[in-house]
Amino acid sequence: MSTVLTRLAEVLEARKGADPDSSYVARLYAKGSDAILKKIGEEATETVMAAKDGDAEKIIYEVADLWFHSLVLLASRGLHPDAVLAELDRRFGQSGLAEKAARGG
Repeated sequence: MSTVLTRLAEVLEARKGADPDSSYVARLYAKGSDAILKKIGEEATETVMAAKDGDAEKIIYEVADLWFHSLVLLASRGLHPDAVLAELDRRFGQSGLAEKAARGG
């Protein structure tokens, strides 16, 4: 797994027990799933807008925010980024159309 993802996963796990006044992530955890999901929605929208603008630096910045908040969601549900990487690895080499058809989509 990526060293950055490993480090982030460790920090996000540690923030679960932190005082909400001491950490942005601890505050998100304290607010609950709706707050985390709202942030993911906001970041997804900002990513789309950055992509439409075509500014590479802004796209990278917004995707980083989207990934970060997605990692917060995973951690809040007791999931690790390794599970997502394993799923991506499972799909590697498989046609996206075949994978979608297998899901009934």
